[in-house]
Amino acid sequence: MKLRKQVTVCGGAIFCVAVFSLYLMLDRVQHDPARRQSGGNFPRSQISVLQNRIEQLEQLLEENHQIISHIKDSVMELTDTGAVSPSGHLPFRSANGSWVLPFDGRPTFLAVKPQDCQFAVGNRDQPDVQMLDVYSLLKFDNPDGGVWKQGFDITYEPNEWDNEPLQVFVVPHSHNDPGWVKTFDKYFTDQTQHILNNMVVKLAEDPRRKFIWSEISFFSKWWETADVHKQEAMRKLILGGQLEIVTGGWVMTDEANAHYFAMIDQLIEGHQWLESNLGITPRSGWAVDPFGHSATMPYLLKRANLTSMLIQRIHYSIKKHFASTRNLEFMWRQAWDMGSNTDMFCHMMPFYSYDVPHTCGPDPKICCQFDFKRLPGGRINCPWKVPPKTIVEANVAERAQLLLDQYRKKSKLYRSKVLLVPLGDDFRYDKALEWDQQYINYQKLFDYMNSHPEMHVQAQFGTLTDYFNAVYKTNGVAQGSRPAGYPVLSGDFFAYADREDHYWTGYFTSRPFYKSMDRIIESHLRGAEILYSLAVANARHAGMEGRYPVSDYSLLVDARRSVGLFQHHDAITGTAKENVVIDYGTKLLRSLIGLKRVIINAAHFLVMKNKEFYRFYQTEPFLETVMANFIYKKQTDLRICLYLVMFNPVERERLCAVTVLVNTVRVRVLTEDGQTLPVQLSAQWSSASQMSAEATFMVRLPPLALAVFHLYDSPDSPMTLRSDTLLRLSGRGVAARAVDPLPVRSQQADSQTFYISSQSLTLGFSGTTGLLESIKRKDDPQEVKVQMQFMVYGTRPSKDKSGAYLFLPDGKAKPYHQKEPPVVRVVEGPLFSEVVAHYQHFQQTIRIYNVPGVDGLSIDITTMVDIRDQTNKELAIRLVTDIQSGEVFYTDLNGFQMQPRRHYLKLPLQANFYPMPSQAYIQDGNYRLTLHTAQALGVSSLESGQLEVIMDRRLMQDDNRGLGQGLKDNKKTANRFRLLLERRSASNKMTDSATTSFPSVLSHMTNAMLNHEVLALPVLPKRRGIPPLQTFAPLKSILPCDLHLVNLRSIQSQDPQSPSPYTALILHRLALDCGFEAQNLGFNCTTTQGQLSVSALFKNLDLQLLQPMSLTLMHSGTPLANNTTITLDPMEISAFKLKLR
Repeated sequence: MKLRKQVTVCGGAIFCVAVFSLYLMLDRVQHDPARRQSGGNFPRSQISVLQNRIEQLEQLLEENHQIISHIKDSVMELTDTGAVSPSGHLPFRSANGSWVLPFDGRPTFLAVKPQDCQFAVGNRDQPDVQMLDVYSLLKFDNPDGGVWKQGFDITYEPNEWDNEPLQVFVVPHSHNDPGWVKTFDKYFTDQTQHILNNMVVKLAEDPRRKFIWSEISFFSKWWETADVHKQEAMRKLILGGQLEIVTGGWVMTDEANAHYFAMIDQLIEGHQWLESNLGITPRSGWAVDPFGHSATMPYLLKRANLTSMLIQRIHYSIKKHFASTRNLEFMWRQAWDMGSNTDMFCHMMPFYSYDVPHTCGPDPKICCQFDFKRLPGGRINCPWKVPPKTIVEANVAERAQLLLDQYRKKSKLYRSKVLLVPLGDDFRYDKALEWDQQYINYQKLFDYMNSHPEMHVQAQFGTLTDYFNAVYKTNGVAQGSRPAGYPVLSGDFFAYADREDHYWTGYFTSRPFYKSMDRIIESHLRGAEILYSLAVANARHAGMEGRYPVSDYSLLVDARRSVGLFQHHDAITGTAKENVVIDYGTKLLRSLIGLKRVIINAAHFLVMKNKEFYRFYQTEPFLETVMANFIYKKQTDLRICLYLVMFNPVERERLCAVTVLVNTVRVRVLTEDGQTLPVQLSAQWSSASQMSAEATFMVRLPPLALAVFHLYDSPDSPMTLRSDTLLRLSGRGVAARAVDPLPVRSQQADSQTFYISSQSLTLGFSGTTGLLESIKRKDDPQEVKVQMQFMVYGTRPSKDKSGAYLFLPDGKAKPYHQKEPPVVRVVEGPLFSEVVAHYQHFQQTIRIYNVPGVDGLSIDITTMVDIRDQTNKELAIRLVTDIQSGEVFYTDLNGFQMQPRRHYLKLPLQANFYPMPSQAYIQDGNYRLTLHTAQALGVSSLESGQLEVIMDRRLMQDDNRGLGQGLKDNKKTANRFRLLLERRSASNKMTDSATTSFPSVLSHMTNAMLNHEVLALPVLPKRRGIPPLQTFAPLKSILPCDLHLVNLRSIQSQDPQSPSPYTALILHRLALDCGFEAQNLGFNCTTTQGQLSVSALFKNLDLQLLQPMSLTLMHSGTPLANNTTITLDPMEISAFKLKLR
């Protein structure tokens, strides 16, 4: 009997990175002996059973180094009849050495309506304040401003309030970080629960007392542990207007690194919780602690029906400028808005911080005397050496006058005679004593002021919305409307500096491992939401909801909350203590495992050809995913896999190469209808010169589909071709050990440029470094210089050094240098070619796919970075091109919109870095070069034609912003990119205005493919055999290619652990720059001027409700007729409530 080789299969090639990353997460102690002594270590007793199991697994991974999903299935005997490819031809190599594939050359068309191109080039009214102009205007000097160090002297005339008294709203607040120097749970136990417990008692003592609260993650945890009387008392305070919930998100989200999918999701999670538990809708946004502010936030809040917002951490020079022009309150408008639909009323706090010394007025020495928690005898005092005094009859007149002077000075910076005075700080009001100290003393001051008409002031406690309502009322306008004379502003507020040249640009990269993990889990969350909603709707349609595991909803809720928690401004930012980071990571990992279960269970139901055969067994999953495999695996014998289900989470048809790990070279892959696919066999390298085998094949996946494929062991098939691998060695006698069927050649490296090619691209590489040198597109005679360099930043020798927040480099970057020349591996084959350069601290893989369409038009880059042996070093990758970009470059805000940037020599180097959550580009009249990224990192363009990205930072000290640690818990991290070179069409040399810019349709698609990998779900063997399966393709009609499905999210019922019959459809209409040469995208792309018929979208489902909603589903519009065609404007994000069955 002939020996059957076993085949093992794992997920899409790049998905391996996810798995690899997840186990690397757990190497925090092994590679850093110093950590073992550090006091902040995570006690072993607290590590969950799950983590222990994963740690054991780590040794296994180290030994085998195979990220393999073991597929168990019986061998299917099929004789090889030399099955032909879909087009009847075999792959062949053309005269010039490039491969020609027999893949279906279905003609595809690109039909973008001219009207859908107009938005990018249309005229827009100039706002009164454009942040790019403010940057040009300011000197960014830092003269001493007197008591207000970063400002100026404020004066006023005593009679200014005679006709209209000053209205003062003192707003008590407590800033609760859901994780920072303590974990979320520890903060809750130690402080937050006491704040909320005291609040219920203390606010009820006097109806004049007010308070605001923002973090629903904490509030919901308190609610779950509170008895019914406390819940009722809290509800009464909220409904009575004494306690206001501001923003109402799960967290106060970071605005630099967070992706708009997650920003929306955490806002929905908070708002849905408020709606079902309290029946309230937030009106005002409150963001006092994110380190810089993004223009995406006012848009999302506006779409959620909030009317006003407040921001605080903004560069001190900008605050001073806005204060001097009285522009601290403005209508924040999106730069791309053609009208004023996106205007959001915004209040900017004028001083250094949100603590009490910096909120009553310009002089912190005086304001500190009115922070009554600092009364003598307490644990904190005033650094200005003048303590507060308890207010008594003898001193109330003098104290009230002193405080009123500060109030008046602060009010001079604003346009109205209404003043906002926040009263709080981090985790304040946790003791009953502080409630009494603040409220009783302030009430005495208010009573005195209000009873002395000659003071011309009306002072009281208020909520944030009380303040905003008073502003609208004095200006005689409706809530959220623009008061007469108030400026319109466009732009954003990065980068932030709080003093001197201390720019908070380091956190754009800090802890890139977790920034990467976050995005992988977001993609899984979106995929799981979509598949779950479709599976439940299809189960209802078939009358089978009783047999479907609807209870998986609780796993979705858990994942929404873990991802939501991680958007907090000390989590995704990489600015929490090491043990807190581990806690976030553990929560995310647990969620990922849950999401994989949701995906597997949904896929199981949806791919069954005959649903009557469907049986759900909790203990016996039908499918598995790579990671689930590790968790549930019992070490059993491995047999060959029959079926592989591929999930395409993107709403477009996708023609792409998928890679699976195998332990035989006798692999054949068939489509569902029995057609053999071309397969490229190549080596899976466990080190620079050791390997096993992997199989890459090209698949065409319908949008949002679960496609069924067949893998089996077969003697040589003419459709299975081997890669050609060449090792370029520096002559130091490294010999490659290779599996016999996959030969490896080696040769002495020389300095000559060498090339790899596909049907779309030819890339040139340096013979010396093995790094990219040039790109040539097949339809372009011009070879474009795109040179890749690795650079290293140190930190300054002086007392202020880089840390988790700050980037304080010791001058310009120096080229990365190592003594040994790199080992460079060149792999060429019919489906992909790649060049891998192995350096000591990184391994750079540059791959091009020889497939038609989106996947073949950009360059796939994976950089595995490991700087754990470095001290105070930051590793950067720099692209040097001959694109004439000048000092302008473009970065995205939250993956939602592009923001033009300018490099300024008047600013220090670190000030020219910006967040890059999803892409950055440079351009001139001929070319645009876009770097798409799968994780948020810091980016800049320091010279014309350059783009530079900070990949990882290892810093040995704290940067004095309260964290008390450096960044020493680095992991081996895979940073993933796509590099896209586009040529402007002859008729269209440059359309971008100075203030807006948009990606091309190809660029949008490239980003979606990078951020939403295909998921491979192997079918597990069954004792009873596997019932017939069929591809599940949910869409009846193609979605216009400028509409992006943000989410299809099952809405909660009153029981938060189970879904209602409703689903939220969230859509984003992309804005397109059509000024580039059209490319074959590999699928049909049409646009419809933003129109979509929802009832014609899903196959086999009836649409029973179509209702427009606010973004977070709290405000509902009138239901539309089910056959209504909905319309979205370019850039618009809209939500609809659907009932599908």
